[in-house]
Amino acid sequence: MSEPDDGRPTEVIAGDLSECDTEAVTEPLATEPHDGQPSPAPDPVQEAEQDEFEGPRRRARRERAERRAAQARATAIEEARREAKRRVHGGAVKEPKPVARGVVRGLKMLLATVVLLIVGLGLGLILYFTPAMSARDIIVTGVGNVTREEVLAAASIRPGTPLLQINTKEVADRVATIRRVAIARVQRQYPSALRITIVERIPLVVKDFPDGPHLFDRDGVDFATGPPPPALPYLDVDNPGPTDPATLAALQVLTALRPEVAGQVGRIAAPSVSSITLTLSDGRVVIWGTTDRAEEKAEKLAALLTQPGQTYDVSSPDLPTVK
Repeated sequence: MSEPDDGRPTEVIAGDLSECDTEAVTEPLATEPHDGQPSPAPDPVQEAEQDEFEGPRRRARRERAERRAAQARATAIEEARREAKRRVHGGAVKEPKPVARGVVRGLKMLLATVVLLIVGLGLGLILYFTPAMSARDIIVTGVGNVTREEVLAAASIRPGTPLLQINTKEVADRVATIRRVAIARVQRQYPSALRITIVERIPLVVKDFPDGPHLFDRDGVDFATGPPPPALPYLDVDNPGPTDPATLAALQVLTALRPEVAGQVGRIAAPSVSSITLTLSDGRVVIWGTTDRAEEKAEKLAALLTQPGQTYDVSSPDLPTVK
């Protein structure tokens, strides 16, 4: 081995002495870097091969360890910052308490409720004070002897009045003051209609007065004056009316009769609640008595009228008689 002029060791590669006795080839030997010289840059190919050799599990453990180490460093830095702040202020620093999740949810619900209330109140005021939903159409149903004009006059509703300003109960009470009206019902029909439904009184008996025949319904209300319908029985009581006991007793008997029997009654007399008599259109007389056991008496009377006779006594339904 010989040393070249530059001071680096060389390796002598000897060839075949028979072919070349005097030639020598020299190559520089790989040597370790001298102290103070930078190490060569890492080879990416070698690192990739090292990662593949490391394996996925070992790599995952290494990455978790690196994350824990980074988190620990961040925690240490934060603790150091707090300690420095405590030293500057000369005491412990109070950390702000985080707002609870339930409090945030409650505040959101409260805000939504307030918004809905404001919107609802605004809509209500608009509908109440503006003609956006007003009574532009008034529908009247159930009229017969009572005319639509009578109902509208009694209702006294100004066209264009907002529906929310109309008191339906007061309107129904005004319509019910018509003598022939038994029931009145008023309903709002949004967006712009008002429906008035009436039920007229049905005459059950008639009584003669100096000014003409008066019609009474099943409640004893005198609701009309004029010619009675055909086959309507006459009522004989002293003071007919909805508060007169004799009138109510006579009407109770009429409503208890079978339809085929009620159609034969021409007159009913009730001097008192305990002495009620019926006079049929053919002249036969029925002694009814009191209103007790009215259903039984009506059933017995329907059977007795099939027998010949002039007077039928059902005042005692246990012992009915025919004379």
